[in-house]
This record gives sequence, C-alpha cells and structure tokens, in this order.
Amino acid sequence: MGKTIYKTNRGRFIVGDSKDVLEQLLKRGHEGKVQLILTSPPFPLNNKKKYGNLQAEKYRNWLTSFAPLFSRLLRDDGSIVMEIGNSWEPGRPVQSLLTLESLLDFVRDPEAELRLCQEFICYNPTRLPSPAQWVTIERIRTTDSYTHVWWMAKNDFPKADNRKVLRPYSKSMKSLLKRKSYNAGKRPSEHNISEKGFLKNNGGSIMPNVIEMERIDPDRDPRLPHNIFSIANTVSNDPFMIACKEKGFAPHPARMQLGMANFFIELLTDKGDIVLDPFGGSNTTGYCAERLGRKWISIDIDEQYGLQSRLRFK
Repeated sequence: MGKTIYKTNRGRFIVGDSKDVLEQLLKRGHEGKVQLILTSPPFPLNNKKKYGNLQAEKYRNWLTSFAPLFSRLLRDDGSIVMEIGNSWEPGRPVQSLLTLESLLDFVRDPEAELRLCQEFICYNPTRLPSPAQWVTIERIRTTDSYTHVWWMAKNDFPKADNRKVLRPYSKSMKSLLKRKSYNAGKRPSEHNISEKGFLKNNGGSIMPNVIEMERIDPDRDPRLPHNIFSIANTVSNDPFMIACKEKGFAPHPARMQLGMANFFIELLTDKGDIVLDPFGGSNTTGYCAERLGRKWISIDIDEQYGLQSRLRFK
C-alpha cells in the first residue's frame, strides 16, 4: 500500500499512488474513520510542473474518480476541504471553467453523494503576478491573488463549530461593548437590528469565508483567530524554508498555507480525530494536525517531497 517513510506520535507519511493507497486504507479498516480530508490536489495548469499535474478533460476525470473513495473513508459527520487554484485557457487571456466543472462533477458523483457546504476564498497578496503574459507583459488582466477552497460533506450537518475559530473583535466592536449601546433600528437592507442584539460578548467575532494569509489593509489590526498561526509561503524566515535551504532541497512549489490548514482543522475536527491529506506534498496538513493534537495520514507519490516534509517536525 505504498511505503511509510516516517512516523510521528500521531501520524505517518506514505509514499505511493494516492488512489492505490486509499483503496488499501479502506481494506485495512479505515472506512468511515476519517473526520477531515484536507488537501490541495495538483492544479490543472497549462505548464507541466515537477509535482505533477494533468490538463483539461484528463484532470476532470482524474479528480472526480476520488470522490467515492473520499466519501467511503469519511465518518458520517466528516468533511472534505479542497483547495483548487484558477486555470486559464492555453495561449488566451480567458479563464478556464475546468476547475468549476471538476468541482461540479466531484460533488455530483452518484457514488459519493456529497454536497457543497460552503465556498471559501484564500487570499494571498504575496503571490507572483499571474498569468504573466496577460498581467505583466500585455497588461490586460489583474493579478490572480486567490484560490478557491471548497468545503464538502456527506450530509447537511457535518461536525463544525465556528466558536473554535473566533477572531478578535475590532476596535469599534470593543468600543460598542464598552459603552453598551449602538444605533439600533431598521436598516436600508430591511434588517431590523434589536437594541441588545450586539451587546453580548461572545469572545470574538465569527470568521468570514475570506481567509487573509496577509492583511489586505496593512494599517488594520490583524484579525485572524487567536489560535491560527499564519505564515505566508514566501516569508524568508519560515523555519521550513530555512531548513530546506540548509539541506539543499528545492521547496515544494505549491505548498498549502499553514494558516489555512490550521483554520479548517480547528473548525471541523476535535483532538484525536483523523485528518487525511491524499496529496500531501510538503505535509502542511500533517504538521498542523500534529500541533493541534489530531491523528493524521499524508500521502504523496514523490518520495523526495515526503523526505523533505520531515524537516517540518524538526
């Protein structure tokens, strides 16, 4: 079922073809045991990358083929969170519909019986301007600075608790709580705001579905949840990046954001739950799960990336 190249107290990294390994996990008692599948499959890029990616219809069929496997591995109240980047038509300044078509096929697969719980946007202003031909050369498109993150589940009410990922109140909300009054009444939107509806201190505000890896407004106080550790992929003093440089490793070019992985693990799982990443890469998922007291399994077909990911735990 692939080769386990390292273990920790809570998890293991397996090298092998994801589909083969997942089928073996099902045969070995993991059916209905996984609480969260958190992953970022190879994006359908026009240019072939070292970490492997398919194009067009092949990508669509390949991704959809995982839906039944994921569904069987999940607990009844488990979730799938999948980050998929944007893609463009080859040689054209036109965004491809492939990622959306792939998502629709994945969710609608009759064997999987999934549903889309919510769409998230992972905003990262440090991404290089792309697609370069149309953004930096022709100057006819804007920088593609976000990826879609899709939250799916087997039923309408998967385990989730947004109280575990509350973000700090804004200065204005803190002032409102202090003075215990605000402008109540009917709004132009026709919402009728009660006199005491916002006076209860819940310990923080509910996160929006836009996850800022870096602040959109640098003058605004950071408002990621207290328990989110956020490190942009380009930060030069990232311990993982430093370790890769010292060992002479070229870091995985499509690393999942630490803050994003941590957010969904906190939101959708409890300590002791199993978190699975079938396209593990540099193993952001396993690292975050380990830190948060969850069990984890990560899989990747490239042994070098697996070996590289051990540096996270050192």
